[in-house]
Amino acid sequence: QVQLVESGGGLVQPGGSLRLSCTASGSIFSIDTMGWYRQVPGNERELVAVISNGGGTDYADSVKARFTISRDNAKNTVYLQMNNLEPEDTAVYYCSMDIKRSISRASRTSWGQGTQVTVSS
Repeated sequence: QVQLVESGGGLVQPGGSLRLSCTASGSIFSIDTMGWYRQVPGNERELVAVISNGGGTDYADSVKARFTISRDNAKNTVYLQMNNLEPEDTAVYYCSMDIKRSISRASRTSWGQGTQVTVSS
């Protein structure tokens, strides 16, 4: 089994910063794409940022130049540095990882439990 544990959410004022972390544990052979998504009640989950195994990144237009995704492969961890936060960034943030549990098995997407980010004065 594989488990993803997130941390770093909370309440922050507009213009502030937060750093989210997500670490995978369990039976892991390798991890391909890692990403962050967010969801507001009543809306669909939306992509925030993704990072490939090679380090290539992609961001939602709404967070470009404010958010930075990074990964530490040795620690099976993905980070999301969020700067200049806006009230519109308020959501539950979920991490995802495409994980291979053995060399002969296809990768499967696993999700974290979600962490609340609230931007408010």
